[in-house]
Amino acid sequence: MSSITAGSHAHEHESSATHASFISTYVFSRDHKIIGLQFLFSTLLWFFVGGLLALGIRWQLAYPWTNMPIIGKMLFPGEGGQISPEFYTTLFTMHATVMIFFVIIPILAGAFGNYLIPLMIGADDMAFPTLNMLSYWFMWPAFFLIGASFFTAPYGAGGGWTSYPPLSVVNEAAPGSASAQTLWLLGITFVGISSMMGSVNYMTTIIQMRAPGMTMFRLPLTIWGMFITAILQAFALPVLTAAGFMQVMDRLLGTGFFLPEGLIVNNSIPASGGGQPLLWQHLFWFYSHPAVYIMILPAMGMVSDIISCFARKPIFGYKPMVYSISGIAGLGFIVWGHHMFVSGMNPVLGMTFMVSTMMIALPSAVKVFNWLGTIWGGKIEFTTPMLFSLSFVSMFIIGGLSGIFMAATPVDIFIHDTYFIVAHFHYVLFGGTAMAVFGAIYFWYPKMFGRMMNEQLGKVHFFLTFIFLNGTFFTMHVLGAVGFPRRLADPYHYDTFQHLMPMNRFMTWCAIGMVATQVIFAFNFISSLFFGKPVGRNPWGCNSLEWSAPSPPGHGNFDFQPVVYRGPYEYGHPDATKNHYPQIEPPPENPTEVPEH
Repeated sequence: MSSITAGSHAHEHESSATHASFISTYVFSRDHKIIGLQFLFSTLLWFFVGGLLALGIRWQLAYPWTNMPIIGKMLFPGEGGQISPEFYTTLFTMHATVMIFFVIIPILAGAFGNYLIPLMIGADDMAFPTLNMLSYWFMWPAFFLIGASFFTAPYGAGGGWTSYPPLSVVNEAAPGSASAQTLWLLGITFVGISSMMGSVNYMTTIIQMRAPGMTMFRLPLTIWGMFITAILQAFALPVLTAAGFMQVMDRLLGTGFFLPEGLIVNNSIPASGGGQPLLWQHLFWFYSHPAVYIMILPAMGMVSDIISCFARKPIFGYKPMVYSISGIAGLGFIVWGHHMFVSGMNPVLGMTFMVSTMMIALPSAVKVFNWLGTIWGGKIEFTTPMLFSLSFVSMFIIGGLSGIFMAATPVDIFIHDTYFIVAHFHYVLFGGTAMAVFGAIYFWYPKMFGRMMNEQLGKVHFFLTFIFLNGTFFTMHVLGAVGFPRRLADPYHYDTFQHLMPMNRFMTWCAIGMVATQVIFAFNFISSLFFGKPVGRNPWGCNSLEWSAPSPPGHGNFDFQPVVYRGPYEYGHPDATKNHYPQIEPPPENPTEVPEH
């Protein structure tokens, strides 16, 4: 306790929660920790749903037009539980929608952003607690609207997660019902509003509410990742939200933002026209390519903290890591056109997007080499969080290298809309981000709940997930290299792809194993809430501020006023009496030193 009280003064926090009701404390809570946990539990439930949707896709590709065993009749329309061609389109639309908008983005920015930002900067709460509460509850209309679109007859929303017009705008052309696509668009709009609320809160909190002595270059890289992500959201989300409103108006009011003049649908010309389908692509990807970094920059920060802690070494090149995060975010705004190489763009413009896309490899390489530099010569502890973090680095390398292929316009023309794209995307988002999220859950679980997750079960979960992950997604590179198309319910209709069915079946059974493995994680997560080993404030021996707070933290977070004297990565410091050197511990030579502001 001496290290906690040293250099600190008594901290009194007036708690308005003392006499609060259950509803105001745990449902409509304004406490950032409860809101973070609400995001966490919600996204984990949707993660399970997204996994089941993926199995429906994989089953169709492995055993086309056959009954799914056991749950097929319950989940999939059509006689005997078969997946119809139209419903297959709904499946991949909803799988991507759920995983991107309901899992990856909200679990990073919503769950971990909410829970960790005030704790890691030494603040009592977010700058705007009520706005923070609304950022979570604005997700619920999205949950209901997009969930309802899935069950709207006859097939549900089927425009893909990119919702390209004219398919997504002309009701008669959409493979699903007219109302389903509209519900989907309205749901995405609510997700955007929720994210904008969070981004304003995060930026204000990090800039204005840091503890005494917590300069910007004493922030953990997790906070830098969240901060840059919030900036990305604030600048990019309004574009997608406005485009979503425009597409809804095209569908409901007959405006002509995205419908071309003279379009013929079912032997008739729609009333609206004179618009540009490519305009939607530009607006959509102007947000959705930065969104790729919204989905990975916080993960990069969390992995940096975990690797430094369990390598027992300072992070290699702290400032270059910060600058590389900023560089990735900046370049992410000017490369959206590489999603449109096959749209007929001017070759000079295509060359510009190609070169700028390849430039992103430079700051990404800085991060990879700095992670390797941190690991090199360290006293590595192979805990479950460390294993997941190391796998993040290796999977991110594979995903990043495959991305360079797509950055080259001539190559992309061949592999566009093949399974090579699917492989790249899943290596970055599942092999990368999802593995980082698992590591972060195991790492910060003791802080959130005051108990440890079971390490043995955690390692079984890691190894099985790692094996099945690569069995599922690495093979997709091979399929894509021979032109196997995505988004088709029956590619075997073409004789060229008949011989690829055994490979698809192998991938499908790996995917089933990967989803089944998450049952181990769910059991570990839930059972540890009740039977996990109780822990103190700092079970991992880390330096950053959140590990100085009680586990779990009470209302107001800290039972003392934190004062910061150094950065968060001072492992193996010569002045420290142990192998870590908490940010709140004053220098031994001058305990009364005034910290830098």
